[in-house]
Amino acid sequence: MGVVDHVSNMLNCSSGHSKHKKHKKLQTVEIKIKIDCEGCERKVRRSVEGMKGVTSIDISPKLNKLKVTGYVDSEKVVARVAHRTGKKAELWPYVPYDEVDHPYARGVYDNKAPAGYVRYGSEAQASHLGRASSIEVRYSTAFSDENPTACAIM
Repeated sequence: MGVVDHVSNMLNCSSGHSKHKKHKKLQTVEIKIKIDCEGCERKVRRSVEGMKGVTSIDISPKLNKLKVTGYVDSEKVVARVAHRTGKKAELWPYVPYDEVDHPYARGVYDNKAPAGYVRYGSEAQASHLGRASSIEVRYSTAFSDENPTACAIM
């Protein structure tokens, strides 16, 4: 991970072909899992505690969210939590609504999301927003006060 490891890997002459270990990066995995009571919370915590590479565990029962930090693979953490608890587990699909351009667009807004969060959506879903057609634009600008050549019926 550091300079000493890098130098020791370079000077390793143990065999003709050296196998380099793939070091996992420190990452935070957020998982959505239903947590009803303290027993469920304990079961979720114990499912992840013994995992190699886990450095910290944070559980938010009100948000039904498990946050695992460490040198782990996200897919393996989700699979282990689902297997050990017997509950449906998935990666956290929500982002704070401040980070989304159109939080109430179709496909982004979700009634099941916790307060202050919307479902993570790509920019492709923002294209479904209503846009004015050229005919609507002509009619709306024909009676505009800002247009000097507009109709002056009044």
